[in-house]
Order: sequence, then structure tokens, then C-alpha cells
Amino acid sequence: MAGAINIFRREFKSYFISPIAYIVISIFLILAGWFFFSTFFLFGQAEMRNFFSLLPIIFSFVVPAITMRLFSEEFNTGSFELIYTLPVSSMDIIIGKFMGAVAFVIVMLLPTVIYGICISFIGDLDWGPVIGGYIGAVLLGAAFTAVGLFASSLTRNQIVAFITGMSLCFILTLLDKMLFFLPESALNFFQFLGADYHFQNISKGILDSRDIIYFISVCFVMLYSTNIVIQEKK
Repeated sequence: MAGAINIFRREFKSYFISPIAYIVISIFLILAGWFFFSTFFLFGQAEMRNFFSLLPIIFSFVVPAITMRLFSEEFNTGSFELIYTLPVSSMDIIIGKFMGAVAFVIVMLLPTVIYGICISFIGDLDWGPVIGGYIGAVLLGAAFTAVGLFASSLTRNQIVAFITGMSLCFILTLLDKMLFFLPESALNFFQFLGADYHFQNISKGILDSRDIIYFISVCFVMLYSTNIVIQEKK
């Protein structure tokens, strides 16, 4: 894991060297704050349920923007070959980049804790669902990061990587809502495949092992697929 940790440090620091990180964080906070507070006072309830209900859609845009450069930029500049001269395996590179992007997603989420603190001054906020929502947000962010990493490994063009990653994240988010015409037995199956279904369960403060296993499984499948693509390119 030493190689993966070194890659993680390199990737995490690289986010804050360029202005892209600050632009992405600003866009995320503006979108999240606008959509949340524009309807918060209409309901008159001290809760963050509306914030977490919108998070999968916002993440579908924002997380692929974070991950689009991870491999695409390396392929385009030729620095990927340089990394392979180091004593690291392909999985070290993938896991290191994955951990760096997930850490950035967590940093991006941290300022939104202020929403909960402000609401707690206004009314009696139940922190159980809020904590569950943030646990779900980290798991959702990790799953979408793995999807974006896979998309970035497919091409040297960052825009193509962004569009591919965003499309896959949107499919996972809206899967159970697009198939309402299917019979109930099939609908339940596809509902289980949808990321939003599992995230909303956790955001209610219900930590079900099936929901946690789902996000871990998405991460595993996407990272394993990324490794296959990288091995082919290697």
C-alpha cells in the first residue's frame, strides 16, 4: 500500500494546485445552497432531507468533473508511462487516484455541515438522519468516483471522460425512476441497482448492510474494470 499512499498524496495535492478544484467546490456549494435554501423556508421544518434528496443529481455532475482528468490527462501528456517507471503496480495507481478523489469529495462536503449548524439554531434538528445522510454522501461519492475513474481510463479526452462518467452516474441515479412501466417484480430488481434508492435509505438514518454492500460493490466492480482497461493500454 505504500505505492498507493504515495499516489494518493500526489493526486490530492494536485487538486489544490490548479484552480479547477476551487471552481468545482464553488459550483457545488452554490448549487447545493441554492436548491436547498430556495425551498427550505417553504416547508417550515428543521431538517436537511431536501439537501440529501438533491445530492445524487448534483453529484452526477460534479464528481465526473473531479475525476475526468485522473487518467485522461496522464494519457494525453504521456506522463502515464513515467508513472509506470516507478515501483508501483497498476492497482496501486488506481487505488491511490481513487483515494485522492474521494478525499477531495469529502473536503467538498465539509462546508455543507454549516447548513446543519445553522438549522439547529432555527429549530430542533434531528442529527441522526443528518449523520446518516453524510455517511451515505461519502459512500455515494466513492461509488461515483469509481465510475468516473473508469470513464477517465477509457479515453485521453477529458471532455469525453466527463460526459461518459456523467452519463453512467445519471443512469445509476435515475435507474429506478425511468422503469416505472415494468412489472413490479422487475421494478424491484432494477430499483435495487439504483444508487439513489440505497442512498435515500441511508440518508434517513437507516444503516442497512445491503445499502453499504451495494456501494462497496459498485466501487469494487468499477475499480476492477478500470484495472482491466489499464492493463490493456499497458
